[in-house]
Amino acid sequence: MDHKATPLNRKFWTPGVLVMLVFMIAGAISILARFTGGIGYVTNLTNARPWGLWVGVDVATGVALAAGGFTTAALAHIAGKHYYEPITRPALLTAVLGYTFVVLGLLVDIGRSWAIWKPIFNWNTNSVLFEVAMCVMVYLHVLYFEFFPIVAEQFKGRVNLPGILSSLNGLVDTILKVGDAVIGKVMWVFIILGIVLSCMHQSSLGSLMLVAPTKLHPLWYTPILPLLFLTSAFSVGYPMVVFETTLATSSFKLESEMNILAPLTRITIFILGTYMFLKLGDMVYRGTYVYLLDGTHQTNSFIVEILFGVMIPWTMLLFDRVRNSRRGVFIAASLIVFGVVLNRINVFIVGYKPPLSENGYFPAFGEILVTLGLIATLMFIYRFVVTYLPVLQAPKEVS
Repeated sequence: MDHKATPLNRKFWTPGVLVMLVFMIAGAISILARFTGGIGYVTNLTNARPWGLWVGVDVATGVALAAGGFTTAALAHIAGKHYYEPITRPALLTAVLGYTFVVLGLLVDIGRSWAIWKPIFNWNTNSVLFEVAMCVMVYLHVLYFEFFPIVAEQFKGRVNLPGILSSLNGLVDTILKVGDAVIGKVMWVFIILGIVLSCMHQSSLGSLMLVAPTKLHPLWYTPILPLLFLTSAFSVGYPMVVFETTLATSSFKLESEMNILAPLTRITIFILGTYMFLKLGDMVYRGTYVYLLDGTHQTNSFIVEILFGVMIPWTMLLFDRVRNSRRGVFIAASLIVFGVVLNRINVFIVGYKPPLSENGYFPAFGEILVTLGLIATLMFIYRFVVTYLPVLQAPKEVS
């Protein structure tokens, strides 16, 4: 299939979009309560337990699931596999939205949100968190630069601002044309920079937990945690593209892109297999398999993570019948996405237990509403963007 990306131009206000809007409003109310009543007003966080759902899901998981952006860019542009370019725009949009909401999640989670800019001028080069902050900040700008040509493609030569703003039509059109031309010439710089930055902060998120050997359960604490975070991000990159593309084509009743998605699963077999080998090999080498039968909720969560999130989908993808089946590929990709999500939750929430934290942690209703609100907003903006900008390949509808 070889079709130019086009705006969908579908009816926007559907029942599904209205449901998203309800969650967005509920999340906005909870965020307002957080900033007026304090972080303790809407969360179950304490001085002994300073992070929870927002770090584990909104930040760590969001960063991991946005990996499809740099993995697809590496495949299509760096490796020269332009056959995969039809899925680079949806993957890029997912990455842009994912990292945007990572930043928004941080703004909600940080106690003094107004000080989030300080790492720009106050450098602590011995801090892993500083490296993560700078990489995420720079990479987010790189993603917006990469997305700019899509906006320019839709509006240059057709700028028609309303009312008094119409006097700016010529200026805006010139900005779009010049910006598109300049960015197009140096796009390779942004692509390489994005891949390098992504590899740096994906691994550094794992490095954050290396300072907590007495707080993180032995099943997850390991000196190679940065490597595991990096390889798991690589592992979920293409499955996330499969997951997102399949949902989009099914939701909008578009032509299937199995001819593009199926070959990605062959790459996933190797990458996910590498992650599984490192994960299980490290467990055997350190002897932490002795915890597998202790019956705690941490152990049970680890077993679910490694069994359903790694071993089963990897085994499924070994079979041609699964790789060539739209449903089979989607199920395998969904399991891999689930496995990485659960891994981040396990590392930052389930397996993390500070010695001074006497009571167990479970997110408050306000925390859950904020997370659901951010996810609904991400989906809302995704729907809006693909409706009015050329992101998806939409040659025709299929019944």
